[in-house]
Amino acid sequence: MSTGLRLDTSAFTSALQALASRDVGVAVAWALNDTADEVLDHIQDRMKVVFDRPTRFTQNAFMVVKAQANRPEAVVQERPLVGSRHYLKVEESGGQRPQSGFERLLSRSLAYEGVIQSIIPADNARLDAYGNWSAGERNQVLSGLMAQRDGAANTTAASKKRNGKRATYFIPKRGLSPDIYKRTASGQIGVVAHISAKVPVYQQRLGFFDTAAEVWQQKLPGHLARTIGQMLNKRFGANG
Repeated sequence: MSTGLRLDTSAFTSALQALASRDVGVAVAWALNDTADEVLDHIQDRMKVVFDRPTRFTQNAFMVVKAQANRPEAVVQERPLVGSRHYLKVEESGGQRPQSGFERLLSRSLAYEGVIQSIIPADNARLDAYGNWSAGERNQVLSGLMAQRDGAANTTAASKKRNGKRATYFIPKRGLSPDIYKRTASGQIGVVAHISAKVPVYQQRLGFFDTAAEVWQQKLPGHLARTIGQMLNKRFGANG
């Protein structure tokens, strides 16, 4: 006499057959999107380690383009507004940093005999909460040096008279080093930024591609097993 257990697997078989259609694509899209979200989280966490007080702009430089059932591809990419100007490209690959918009405006607008390749904040520069030269003072520098893209935003004799207590900015023609100076209403003078003819060179340190690939390889199999299981349970439960 033999004993045995016979189970009715028709519902399970039906669920597997159902998964051979659109449901597989949905489960794969879920897994890809969950993995891409983890890649993005990892990159943002790494920025906090690599950079000193990264700005919100830096932290949000990347985004996830979600996968769909009919398009099994999730992409972690730069946001469209970031464009080619973002310095993270140089932080990733290393090499020379191109001029910032601020530096380009000054190099094009100033009657300066030397080469303006980079502008480096000095001790007297006003810093923001992230330790960077404040945008407000940079705009004041552009206005004071008549370098604003919109000429109407440049400082005039009339605006100087209206804002007599506001500091002024200048590059001396003689006597002092050729840097950007600030003169307060009380007459105190100090350097706010150094003008350099050197091209800034960054070391490779972000490691976006390497770390993203590692997270992807580690996390995708587990997410895929989970989402396929979820879809299988959904189908099996519906047919059970």
